[in-house]
Amino acid sequence: MRSELIIVIALISACGAPSTGTDAGTTGDAGTSSTDAGVLVGTFQLLHLVGDGTNASASLFGKVYDGATPQSLIWEVDSRDGDCELQTPRVPFCATPCGGSAVCVENDTCAPHPTSKGVGTARVSGVLASSATFDMTPIVNGYQPPASVTLSVPPFADGAAVSISSDAFVLNNVGVAPIALTSNNFTLQSGAAFDLAWTPGASATGARVKVKLDISHHGGTRGQLLCDTDDDGSLSISGALITKLISLGVAGFPSVIVRRQRVSATGRVEFVVGSELEHFVSLPGLVSCTDDSECTLPQTCQTDLTCK
Repeated sequence: MRSELIIVIALISACGAPSTGTDAGTTGDAGTSSTDAGVLVGTFQLLHLVGDGTNASASLFGKVYDGATPQSLIWEVDSRDGDCELQTPRVPFCATPCGGSAVCVENDTCAPHPTSKGVGTARVSGVLASSATFDMTPIVNGYQPPASVTLSVPPFADGAAVSISSDAFVLNNVGVAPIALTSNNFTLQSGAAFDLAWTPGASATGARVKVKLDISHHGGTRGQLLCDTDDDGSLSISGALITKLISLGVAGFPSVIVRRQRVSATGRVEFVVGSELEHFVSLPGLVSCTDDSECTLPQTCQTDLTCK
C-alpha cells in the first residue's frame, strides 16, 4: 500500500526529520522561501526500493525549478523524543482564493508556483547500469535515464562515487548499502516502545537512516512520526510518541518506511541517494481490508480500509 515514497521533488522528506547525512560544506535542504524566485531549486534522486525480495527496483529522476515549491499542508512538531518527532498537519486558510497559479501557504498568504527549468544535458557517471556513463535530456523539464539504459538493482555500491553534472551544476555523491531490517516484531501498542534493527552500512559512507510511521494515511493523514538517526543498526521509538501517534487515529494497512540515504548538494540543487523498504505494522484489534470479503460479518470494509 505504498503511496508516498516514490520520486518526488524537493522531497527529503518524505522520510525524515531535520538532519540529512549531507556532504560537509553543502546544504542538505533544497527548500527555500517562496521569495527566492529565480534561484534554481530541485532534487535528483537515485533510489533503490528493496521490495519484498522479489520485486526490488531502481529509479533515477530529477527536476529543477526557478524557486521553491510552496506547500499547502503545514507539518507542525507536536513533540520530540530522542531522534524522533511527532508531527501533525495543519491546512492554512486564505479568505481570498489563491487561484490556479498560487498556493495558500499560511493564513491569508499565497505563494506562486515555481516554473520547472531545463538545465541542458545531464551527464551521469558511477551509477550501475547497462551503460557506464549516460546522458539525460529533459522531457517536459524532467530528467530520467533514456530508454536504452537499464539501471542495475541496486544502482550503486556502498561508498562508490556517483555523479550528475550539467552546465548549471555538478552533483557528487556516493552509493549506500541496501537497507536490510533484522527486526522481527512489527506490532505497535500504546505505551510500548517500537524497536527497529537493521544491518549497518559502512560507517565511512556517512549515511543516515530515516524512519517514517504514518498509520492513518488511508483515512486522511492525522499525524506522522519521523526519525533521523545514525546508521548504527538500531532505533527505539519511545512509548510516549507511539501512544500519541495511535491516539490521533489509525487506518488500514499501516506501515513503517525505512530509508538509508545520503544527500549532497550544490547550492539548492541536491542529489539524494537512498535504499528504502516498507514493512507493514500491526495494531491490536485492527483488521485491514480492501473489500467486504476480508471482514468477518457483520463488519464491512470501510473507506479507511479497516473492518468495522
